[in-house]
Amino acid sequence: MSALDLAVAAGVALVAGVINSIAGGGSLILFPTLVALGLGTVAANVTNSIAQWPGYLGGVAGFRREYTGQRGRLVRFGGVAVLGGTAGSVLLLTTPSEAFDVVVPVLVLLASLLLAVQPLLTHRLRSTEDGGRRRDPRWLYLALFLATAYGGYFGGALGVILVGVLGIGLQRLQLANAVKSVLSAVTATVTLVVFGIWGPVDWLVVAVAAPASLLGGFVGARVATRIPAGPLRVLIVGFGTVVAVYLFLRR
Repeated sequence: MSALDLAVAAGVALVAGVINSIAGGGSLILFPTLVALGLGTVAANVTNSIAQWPGYLGGVAGFRREYTGQRGRLVRFGGVAVLGGTAGSVLLLTTPSEAFDVVVPVLVLLASLLLAVQPLLTHRLRSTEDGGRRRDPRWLYLALFLATAYGGYFGGALGVILVGVLGIGLQRLQLANAVKSVLSAVTATVTLVVFGIWGPVDWLVVAVAAPASLLGGFVGARVATRIPAGPLRVLIVGFGTVVAVYLFLRR
């Protein structure tokens, strides 16, 4: 990539970090940008995953008070996330890139739609939470495995999926948000290791995009209360839908 391309990648990664802190969906901005800059879809996906990894750590730090008394649950769920993230990452790297080219428009569109309904989902979960302590249902472990496998394979809107699954399973929205951050970080760490060793990562892009993503996440957290998430979500969903249509047409 040229210096201009790297500057564009860094700038978009900065914006993606801000978006992730405010509304979520930063991958729907950075991934198609990397494709437009000349990376193949699989290379863009793995590079995007690694470049955005630092931002997940900030999310974990932000919810640290919510983790009191949750060590056992986090260990169990984290173990599931390791297995799911590994399965998804290995699936991406061991299947033909043509298969990813076929499925990625569907995944981008799905991620966009999930982001669109996130406010309704959050409202629904908040209205049904009971705040009581109870045993985690068995189905939750399977659902988390499938969600984190999706995260290892593509990852767009993974946080929305995890909040939905955890919100239903735990019946506590704030706790679901906190646990979501840990599982997203675990899944991202798994993809970092797997893709970093075996994936077609563009490390030059990562070198400029990862710090920008981290800075964007920090800035986004500081200004999240001042920027309305609704209009930004509409913009991201619209952009993601356009990207999905474009990817469908270019196959």
